[in-house]
Amino acid sequence: MNTRLQALQIGTDIGGTFTDFVALDAATGQVWLEKTLTTPSEPSQGVMNGLDSLGTTHGVPVQDCVTFVHGTTLVINALIERKGEKTGLITTAGFRDVLELRNGLRYDVYDLQLEFPQPLVPRYLRYEISERTLADGTVSVSPDIEQLQAIVQAFRDEGVRSIAVCLLNAHANDTNERAVEQQLSKIAPDITVSLSSEILPQIREYERTSTTTANAYVKPVVRAYLDRLTDGLEQRGFDGSFFVMQSGGGVVGKESARQHPIRMLESGPAAGVAAAKWWARRSNEQDLLCFDMGGTTAKLCTVIDGEAMVTDEYEAARLHHFKRGSGLAINVPVLDLLEIGTGGGSIGHIDKLGLLSVGPQSAGAAPGPACYGRGGDRPTVTDADVVLGFLDPANFLGGTLMLDVEAAEKAIDQHVGHRLAMTTQDAAYRIHDLANEDMAAAARLHLAERGESANKLTMVAYGGAGPVHAYGLAQKLGIRKLIVPPGAGVMSAFGMLVEELAASQVRSYRKSLDSLDLEAIQRLFRKMEEDICGVLGANEDEIAAKASIDLRYRGQGYNVSVAFPTEVPDEAMEAYLRNEFAIAYKTRYGRIYEDVPIDIQNLRLTVQRHRTDAEFEPPAVASSGEPARPVRYRSAYFGPSIGHLDCAVYARDELVPGHIHEGPAFIEERETTVVVGPHGAFEANAQGSLIITVT
Repeated sequence: MNTRLQALQIGTDIGGTFTDFVALDAATGQVWLEKTLTTPSEPSQGVMNGLDSLGTTHGVPVQDCVTFVHGTTLVINALIERKGEKTGLITTAGFRDVLELRNGLRYDVYDLQLEFPQPLVPRYLRYEISERTLADGTVSVSPDIEQLQAIVQAFRDEGVRSIAVCLLNAHANDTNERAVEQQLSKIAPDITVSLSSEILPQIREYERTSTTTANAYVKPVVRAYLDRLTDGLEQRGFDGSFFVMQSGGGVVGKESARQHPIRMLESGPAAGVAAAKWWARRSNEQDLLCFDMGGTTAKLCTVIDGEAMVTDEYEAARLHHFKRGSGLAINVPVLDLLEIGTGGGSIGHIDKLGLLSVGPQSAGAAPGPACYGRGGDRPTVTDADVVLGFLDPANFLGGTLMLDVEAAEKAIDQHVGHRLAMTTQDAAYRIHDLANEDMAAAARLHLAERGESANKLTMVAYGGAGPVHAYGLAQKLGIRKLIVPPGAGVMSAFGMLVEELAASQVRSYRKSLDSLDLEAIQRLFRKMEEDICGVLGANEDEIAAKASIDLRYRGQGYNVSVAFPTEVPDEAMEAYLRNEFAIAYKTRYGRIYEDVPIDIQNLRLTVQRHRTDAEFEPPAVASSGEPARPVRYRSAYFGPSIGHLDCAVYARDELVPGHIHEGPAFIEERETTVVVGPHGAFEANAQGSLIITVT
């Protein structure tokens, strides 16, 4: 063990273009950052490349690491690109076509050519079995186990690698599903199995089946991937704890991730929000708009009173990005993020109407933007930023990747400028500004749906491209305060190191609120807590639990979740729940119905176990008493109404607390560049964050 490393942790996040790393010695507060190109054909190789670079470049070998935390886009990419393993479905007789029938809703009632995504399991790989569990959990007919032999043989003949088991009303009683699982383990031990009663034990037949088949579809892929990561880590001498980030916040052990990979859907963005909250608390900010822009997408998430909203009504692989219902239903806890197909690699092009559009097509990591010199010849947002002077071509990634300005200018001029009869720089500014406007338009809708006002929020910007575009985006939204924490370019990787161990469960419990049975509810919560403690390897005295309850007006189809606190006396609980439901419902829908009964639908429990290795406070930035001086000045183009301006360029690691600058500026670090607009100003605080005033 390296004597100077007392509590080394490494967090890594795989994005569409770059794989990010943060190494942290929690005992001393020392941090090392690294960024390597993602290797799409084999993502684990990019992770190993970065770990090797941490050792050779920074002197931080992975063999000295006690905690390794990982997040990846592997699961969502497998669903979008249909690169999972061939999967079979076993369901109750008569329910073979649930995946096609969906929930019976049309996401666009006026589209006569309406299309839905093809199910992950085609009809010929869906088999029925004779069994029946009633809605109250009573087993009416036990499963005909003898049918499974022929079903498994048919699956083997088709090359099935994973099986989803989704039996009717299994959310109320999992006995029949467990019996099927037990038999499958005997006759097909080499095929992975996912049970709906384990993945999503709640009502809504389509959503439960869709989520379980998605888990089964990616399970062999994720298992093989995690095994390759484990092998690579062991070859490098790592023998510490391996954790995986979840979409709804919190980290779990590797084995839990192998069993429930669908909960890793948005692991990177969730970690970014965790880091944004962590840094914002140190600037006494609680109401945030978290803005993460990478190479492929941008993500936005609102945080109110220090908490981000978690939803379980997620959709993957939407055919139409802003049309709810056009994707695959994946009902697992996910931070309520807005994801937009706008990133540094998003391609600017002229659409069929002759108008400029940006994205959602992306140059990704291969071939990448034209300025990367790796074969890309289409103009991207990064190409526009280089041409405008917002990025230093000789100092990108600390000078390890020289950017080709001429290639960027050629791509912009050929595909945009020439066709719109504009100069190259004006065309570049149009691409940059349109990317900001696309994100602003989506953010306005996102905030309006949640009843939030942008001008009351503080933006926290991160990701490789986030600090480049945050000032322009904040201007369009009317946000006046912007925070860019240190290491913003690898923020998601850092967030994994400060997150607690956590896991969640949901159980359907359909009763009227008029007949509230607190003893039965508390009994279910205790059972859920026991199950989660088993996953986290924790005792009851080591955890913090947060319970909530899903309520709805009778006859409606969607729920409102409210807290179920332990400190409210039993005799006051019903009145408390009614009041909290009314507040939440009115906030979301604008009115309440006092004459309609309220029904309970689901119970939810999230349990956290404190990670002592996540205890960390950033050391105060030393002040030399002398303000930093610009390392140089660079001319940048801020559009036809402003033109070119000479901007001060600062090295971020030279800024001291209290440093103030007014006017346009660039603050450069290896992983990103912070852009301060013509009329803005910034100040560096004691923790190293930049507090930017937007005007």
